[in-house]
Amino acid sequence: MNKAPLRVAITGAAGQIGYSLLFRIASGAAFGPDQPVILHLIEVPDEKAQAALGGVCMELDDCAFPLLKGLVPTSNLDEGFKGVNWALLVGAVPRKAGMERKDLLGINGKIFTSQGNAIAKHAAADVRVLVVGNPCNTNALIAANNAPGVPKERFFAMTMLDENRAKSQLAKKASVDVTDVTSLAIWGNHSATMFPDYFNAKINGRLVPEVISHREWLEKDFITTVQQRGAAIIKARGLSSAASAANAAVNTVYKLTHPTPDGDWFSVAVHSDGSYGIEKNLIFSYPIRTDGQKWEIVQNVPLNDFSKSKIAATENELKEERAMVADLLPK
Repeated sequence: MNKAPLRVAITGAAGQIGYSLLFRIASGAAFGPDQPVILHLIEVPDEKAQAALGGVCMELDDCAFPLLKGLVPTSNLDEGFKGVNWALLVGAVPRKAGMERKDLLGINGKIFTSQGNAIAKHAAADVRVLVVGNPCNTNALIAANNAPGVPKERFFAMTMLDENRAKSQLAKKASVDVTDVTSLAIWGNHSATMFPDYFNAKINGRLVPEVISHREWLEKDFITTVQQRGAAIIKARGLSSAASAANAAVNTVYKLTHPTPDGDWFSVAVHSDGSYGIEKNLIFSYPIRTDGQKWEIVQNVPLNDFSKSKIAATENELKEERAMVADLLPK
């Protein structure tokens, strides 16, 4: 094992998603089985949160992970992001009863403004940032716009959880293994408007509509189930998705740092360059490919009128969110 350790910051490190995420990263699931890591664990300066973080550090020590070369527990953003190669922005205030989306955007927007500033000042020159905390697309937009000097193409928002949910639903419907489902893109916002593109997805190399002929299920039940899955989990367990969200973050990092298999793609929200007519400077989920270093938006994916209408709806929502946080976006 000759690789230098990667420094990886995780905000909300003692929270539910963070707790599910840290051990996967330390075991090598995110960056590979030969990549050592030093984890920067960032939590709020609250006595209870810091005590919990101390307990998490004890457990990480007790796992004796060969790849884990150090821990930096802190509530200080400058220390937390110092020299990091990756920042996973997990911590965010959850939406509470009676809270409007605008309220949530405003509260979390200030958090991601501070984090963007600290990343720009203290992170390594090659830093990449994955935003998990919701509303993650617009939080990523805020962080990117408040991180001067960090290229915007280094900022990502997670839609892999939606992709994983969609693949699982299609696999169950077709009675196949989930690994048989490929080329499934999530378009747009990680919200109830996102569009899981089943038209271009494949099952064992065949387009999904050729395998699943139940058009009404695809257009209605499938899309609705994927869009509303998070709410269904909250209703069932009384808490939001944690382990599945952490798993999706691990999947995203791995896919961004390893070459995409030929003919396949994956979903992550990136800084729009205008591809497919999407307004520039939104953080928008597209089908993405990478060589393990540089990513690209997959071009010339065919879109029919149904798909275009769904994509337009999620784009409009992102425009509305951007307008709500305009005061947090430096001109």
